[in-house]
Amino acid sequence: MLSHISPKSQISVRQNLKWLFILRNLMIFCEIILIVLSVYGLRLHLPEQQLWLVVLSMGAANIYTSMRMQTDDPVTEHEIFSQICLDVLAIAVLLYLTGGASNPITWVFLLPLIITAIMLPQAYAWYMVILTTSLYTMLIAFNVPLPSVEPHMPDPDLMQLSIESYKMLQHAHAMNDKSYFSLHMFGMWFGFVFSAGLVAFFVVELARTLRIQERSLAEARENALRDERVVALGTLAASAAHDMGTPLGTIAIVSHELEQEYPSHRYPDLHQKMLIIQNQITRCKDALSVMSASAGEMRAESGSKILLTQYLDDVITQWRVHQIGVKLNFIIAPSVVPEAIIIAERTLTHALINILNNAAEATPIEAGIEFYASWDLNEVTIKIRDFGEGFSPELVEFAGKQPVVSKKRGLGVGLFLTYSTINHLGGKIKHYNSDTVGAVVEITLPLFNIEISDDDF
Repeated sequence: MLSHISPKSQISVRQNLKWLFILRNLMIFCEIILIVLSVYGLRLHLPEQQLWLVVLSMGAANIYTSMRMQTDDPVTEHEIFSQICLDVLAIAVLLYLTGGASNPITWVFLLPLIITAIMLPQAYAWYMVILTTSLYTMLIAFNVPLPSVEPHMPDPDLMQLSIESYKMLQHAHAMNDKSYFSLHMFGMWFGFVFSAGLVAFFVVELARTLRIQERSLAEARENALRDERVVALGTLAASAAHDMGTPLGTIAIVSHELEQEYPSHRYPDLHQKMLIIQNQITRCKDALSVMSASAGEMRAESGSKILLTQYLDDVITQWRVHQIGVKLNFIIAPSVVPEAIIIAERTLTHALINILNNAAEATPIEAGIEFYASWDLNEVTIKIRDFGEGFSPELVEFAGKQPVVSKKRGLGVGLFLTYSTINHLGGKIKHYNSDTVGAVVEITLPLFNIEISDDDF
């Protein structure tokens, strides 16, 4: 039932891989700046060649990730976790070469953990906890120290020097200790600012991606529930069409016999009423035949491409057959695409006619209704307005989600099926009360893509 959710989930996983690519680029950029500042700015004696080798390795890994995103192969959660583990190992090597756990930027181990907890299931987060904790513990015992900035006291063997020389040496070491403390504080400050920026940007964006995915899942569940209701209504409609066929046939025969028994020249009033009954019977038979055709094979003209203006004229013409006395104000806005094409689905025609019928029922006869249409290259917007009492609160809340029983003894199925039809065709429908009087139903439908030459503009 929810098989169409998988592509959306795959898009979300591929988006996570894209975020990892962006984050790794940012990390490489920051590492280059820190190495340059430490080696050439602060004159620290670091294993420069090894550090640049790690940076180049991360750059090569990111080039592979960029090429990977260009392929159509599905991205798995295991692949995402492997990418994050690769970043953790690179961070561990960098910290090993720059003092290990004594390095003030060891906080960076928290970032892969946060990203894993957001992108992947809980089990992967615990695996990342074990990995980062183990590497952090190993860096306490195994690392390349930073002898040029580590604080230390003078060697006691130097006490044999003169008092003044020893004091000068002690003062120099004190200055060294102060420089180390300042450098350490700067590293902690930089770590806080950097991590706060990442949390405010990347983590928030990842959380937004998850919210979008959850919203898509909720919409998919709602669509599935609505489809189940539509299938149930379709089954009931087919059953009703079958059960009503025989009574309608009997009524048609009896009405025809009555028409013959009571000729128009002797019983003009009764004859006129019999003609009305026969017209209504014919209308019911046509509706049942359409239901049967929809349940089986769709007619040849259903789903064909047609000019939008012609299609709108056909819809209005079909509607006027049964609503002769209702005044309609038909408005078409000027457009730069006079020959726009739409896919003429029979279900769409019934949906529009249903909305027009509802508007006609809600509007006083002398007021009439409005039909407004405008379009561009991609979509058409149709607004149907009545001049009645407007939508009730219950209709605004539940319209399109479930059948709503109207005050005029209707079953409330028509509007529910109309919403399902519009959504199935890739359109949108919304309803609201007008600022002055009456209510408005606004429908947006996609148009068939056509090529417009430059001479048309």
